Order: sequence, then structure tokens, then C-alpha cells
Amino acid sequence: MGKGPGLYSDIGKRARGLQQRPEVYTHHILPTGVTLTSTGTKKGELFLADVNTQLKNKNITTDIKVDTGSNLFTTITVDEPTPGLKTILSFRVPDQRSGKLELQYLHDYAGISSSIGLTANPIVNFSGVLGNNKLALGSDVSFDTKEGAFTKCNFAASFTNADLIAALTLNDKGDSLSASYYHIVNPLTYTAVGAEVTHSFSSNENTITVGTQHALDPLTMVKARVNNFGKASALIQHEWRPKSLITVSTEVDTKSIDKSAKFGLALALKP
Repeated sequence: MGKGPGLYSDIGKRARGLQQRPEVYTHHILPTGVTLTSTGTKKGELFLADVNTQLKNKNITTDIKVDTGSNLFTTITVDEPTPGLKTILSFRVPDQRSGKLELQYLHDYAGISSSIGLTANPIVNFSGVLGNNKLALGSDVSFDTKEGAFTKCNFAASFTNADLIAALTLNDKGDSLSASYYHIVNPLTYTAVGAEVTHSFSSNENTITVGTQHALDPLTMVKARVNNFGKASALIQHEWRPKSLITVSTEVDTKSIDKSAKFGLALALKP
């Protein structure tokens, strides 16, 4: 755990990590400062894939990803030009309205993030967290300068100790309330369990998701999740050679397995 409360996006992050989609992968940075990762997901007859390259030079990291839709995603991160500060520039080609500039600042008792779209009428986002590495309170708001209205207004709180993290978030302008829980059962085998319960006030509908992870051996990790609507997913990741990873995953709707099954494959290779 760090000294400070982290950023707003960190609240509930551990529990969400047990609910990864099949497309999620782990990449590894090569000694040269270059990371090469490829992923693929198949749903029925549809196949989606992407290739990601990460370049690191001192405190500047450049991520470039190309997918099967001929989209080019680029993110440039400048880490700590001054202590605690991080600058992130991201854009997507050919979408000319996708450019965004973000500033992040971490302090022992606060975490602040602010971003603005690089357009004539941008969306401005601001999030802030106060607290420490045990208790944190924060808010996340977005304002559309074109419409002159707030598009997002969320609030969250989290509690953390050595083996347990609990979080409560109020999203969608007060329409959605979520509570999440993450518990480390056995740190030696990386065994953990987590759950998230979300209630929508407008639809009066509850979504309950539970997940778990466990290391079968020092080189193999498995994760699984399921929700109350019958959607289940699992993945297994194996380090088949030093620092080279292969991940196989699947996601199904148990109510219509034949129509909704997804299969994912991810490779992270070190020459």
C-alpha cells in the first residue's frame, strides 16, 4: 500500500480486478524498454484483435495500439516532471475529437486528477480524493461545455486494512449505488475473493457479481467470476517461459451459451 489515498479510479479497483473481461491481458516490459503484446477475442463469427507496443525512455512512456477496426490509439505519459505529478496525453486516429490532456497529482493525503478534451467545446473532468491509505473519500464530476451541463457526478468512499478493502460508490448522478468487497484469503497463493452489489434506483434492479483468484503454482494464475444474471467468465494465465505469458479466457451467458460464448487469447513474449 502507498502512503496516500490514491486517485478516484483506485477506489474499488481491487474488487473490479477480480471481474476482468476475457480481453484483459498482462504485458511485460522487456529489458530494452519495449513491450510487445497481442490479444484476440472470438464471439461467434466475430473476431477482434489488437497489437500493443509500449516504449519507455527515462520518465516518458508511449503506448501505441492498433486494432482490427484500423483504429490507432496513442497515449503519452510523462511521469513526475515534478514530485507527485503525472501528465497524460491520449488520442485516437482517425477520431479527431478524441484528444485528451490529463494531469494527475498524488499527495500523502490527497489524490487529484483533471482532464480536458482537445476540442473547441471540450468535456472537462475533475476528480479528487482526500484521506490516507486506510480511509478515503472522493468525488468525480464531468462538465460538457457545449451543452452547459454536468454529464457525470459520482461520489465514493473506501476503507482499507492489511487484507480487506471495502468501497461504496454513488454513480450516474445518484441513480446507481454500488458496494464492493475484496478480501485476501491467502497471500502465499495470491488467493482472494471479492464481490460487488449494484442497485439501480430507476429500474429497481440489483446486480450481484462475485469473483475469485488463486495461484495454482508459482507460474499459473486462475480467475473466475459470475453474476446473478448468469454471466460467467474465467481465465488462466501461465508463464510458460521466463517472463513470457499466455492467457486463455472465456465468457458465457449460461442462459444462452451457444449464442454468447466469447473466447480470448493473449500473448506477452520476451525474445
